[in-house]
Amino acid sequence: MTGSARLASGGRIDRGAPISFRFDGKRYSGFAGDTLASALLANGVGLFGRSFKYHRPRGVFSAGVEEPSALVTLREGARREPNLPATAVELYEGLEAESQNRWPSLAFDAMAVNGLFTPFFSAGFYYKTFMGPTRKSWMLFEPFIRRAAGLGTATKEPDPDHYEKAHAFCDVLVVGAGPAGLAAALTAGRAGLRVLLVEQQAEPGGALLSNPAAAPWLAEALAQLDGLANVRVMARTTAFGYYDGNTLGLIQRVSDHLVAPADHQPRQRYWVARARAVVLATGAIERPLVFANNDLPGIMLASAARSYVNRYGVLPGRDAVVFTNNDGAYPAALDLKAAGAKVTLVDSRA
Repeated sequence: MTGSARLASGGRIDRGAPISFRFDGKRYSGFAGDTLASALLANGVGLFGRSFKYHRPRGVFSAGVEEPSALVTLREGARREPNLPATAVELYEGLEAESQNRWPSLAFDAMAVNGLFTPFFSAGFYYKTFMGPTRKSWMLFEPFIRRAAGLGTATKEPDPDHYEKAHAFCDVLVVGAGPAGLAAALTAGRAGLRVLLVEQQAEPGGALLSNPAAAPWLAEALAQLDGLANVRVMARTTAFGYYDGNTLGLIQRVSDHLVAPADHQPRQRYWVARARAVVLATGAIERPLVFANNDLPGIMLASAARSYVNRYGVLPGRDAVVFTNNDGAYPAALDLKAAGAKVTLVDSRA
């Protein structure tokens, strides 16, 4: 019930809190602390969607908001929301998700025939192909091309939820609750400054959440922050804009991790935060190596593989090739091997 790729132990998930959810109408099971991506991977699901133009198969590539491939649609009716990265969707009881850009089904997509015409469908081909023979030819073809664009389909019903706006003031605003952000918040907090620590994930920690060796330091840091009355930690909150006078725009996802908001609860809250000083501790995103067919399911960032093993207790593959040009992939290779995978390490360096 919990999946063929779920490890028997490990991870930060709550194995005592099983969660039932659906993907493309089929029922699956995961745990509290899972994302939609980690829960589906644990259940042996590798195909998440289809690409825009050629309808190539798409799987999980990352473990965070940078995910470009595993985009899904959540909910139905007036709360239907498309194009969400499954890697950033918190698993909750009753979650309903569906894959996108496929017909009649994800496994058999009739539009995958487009791949046969790749030589004719180069980038921007429609700007030349459909311009003639008359000046008004584009007007004839444009509606069909526009209809084919995009991935998911948004709802046309009125939004049933409500939203709030709030203001925050602080001495130091820290964006990102990874190791650097936590250290900055602790330093400023101990100095008696008013600190606002913003983290887009459900819990602080950043990269530390995927590194078991860092668990003791993380727990101690969070305990110390919790003991500082002048420090406020806002999880599920994204800083989206940095404006004049150290003014930042924040979106707090108050109830996006629920089927629906509770009575009188907003879905999201828009914050205007003003600070004397701002610390940007947003971390870094791993850059992929480029090779043919690196967009297909089963190919993911080394940091993502490490996250699924250590944070979610999921083995993303039993026969792994770790391809790298730096030392950063070696911990991932070791973690995959310790989790039971057969690992081949390929290093492009001499």
